[in-house]
Amino acid sequence: MALPVIGTILSEIVVLLAFVLLMVLVWKFGKFVFKVVFGLVSNTILGFVTLFLVNYFFGLSIPLSLPVIVATALFGLPGVGTIIVLAFLGIAV
Repeated sequence: MALPVIGTILSEIVVLLAFVLLMVLVWKFGKFVFKVVFGLVSNTILGFVTLFLVNYFFGLSIPLSLPVIVATALFGLPGVGTIIVLAFLGIAV
């Protein structure tokens, strides 16, 4: 009679350890995903703020066309920097 009880306890311990391992993996992966998403979103927001500030203070008159919005949304500050350089060169975007 003692053997089935020991087998049940061991299986419960194995399930508990597997659950703890799964939670650790989810935690690590979740932190990584959060870092990446937070970095992309903050870069995009900074890009749009920079675009509006450049238009307002420096008077470049960069239109908010679809290519400008897509470049700013995808690349953030580097996209806005490229758009500003193109505006200084007189290349319409």
